[in-house]
Amino acid sequence: QVQLLESGGGQVQAGGSLRLSCAHSGPTFSLYAMGWFRQAPAKEREFVAGMSRSGGSVTEYADSVKDRFTISRDNAKSTVFLQMNSLKPEDTAVYYCAADFTTAGIFKGSPAYWGQGTQVTVSS
Repeated sequence: QVQLLESGGGQVQAGGSLRLSCAHSGPTFSLYAMGWFRQAPAKEREFVAGMSRSGGSVTEYADSVKDRFTISRDNAKSTVFLQMNSLKPEDTAVYYCAADFTTAGIFKGSPAYWGQGTQVTVSS
C-alpha cells in the first residue's frame, strides 16, 4: 500500500516562494508517475503539475502555473517536490500529492493514490 505525506505548506506573501515535498512510502518509487493537484475553497480539485516515472523525462503543468512552478523527483529519497515561485493569492489552496503507475493516471486526474494535502496560503 502506498502512502504519500506532503510537507512544506504554509503562509507566504505574494511574490514569495515555497517548496512542497511529498514522501512516498511504498516500494519502487521510481516506477510511479507523480503529480500535484490543488483545491481552492468552493472549487474543484485541479491538476497542477505531473511527472513521468523513473527519470521523470516527461512533465506537464497547468497553464496557470507554467514558468512559476517546477516539479522534480529524487528517486533515491522517494520524494517528489514542487517548487513554487512568484506565488499569487489565487494559488491559495490545499495541495495534494498523487501517485500512479501510469502517466495518464496523473495527467488525466485519476491517480490511484492521494496524500492528505498541505495548505498553501498566499496573502496580497
